Amino acid sequence: MSDHVEAAVGEHGAGGHLAGQHAHPTAKKYLGIAILLTIITVVEVAIFYMPSMKPVLPPVLLTLSALKFAIVALFYMHLKFDHKLFSWVFVVPMCFAAAIILALLALFSVSHRS
Repeated sequence: MSDHVEAAVGEHGAGGHLAGQHAHPTAKKYLGIAILLTIITVVEVAIFYMPSMKPVLPPVLLTLSALKFAIVALFYMHLKFDHKLFSWVFVVPMCFAAAIILALLALFSVSHRS
């Protein structure tokens, strides 16, 4: 066995998981997450068709969409169970991109008013 293979087996153990890490969610947990995502989607659709929600529609829908995105990234992309470095590599560029999009939206909304 090469040194790299022995180091990988020693680091991850026979089961392939790092020692001390939590096990990934069960099928029951994934089903619960899917139901939660479905409920959030139903709420989004309901809010869209409520006339009283029109003034706050964009921020509410963006917030609910961000919540769904976070849930999917945490559980289905396994960021919750990976090393924190991977979370930072994922989250920091996403925040940077969101800031750029918000800045561009603000810039274009100001330029169209004048």
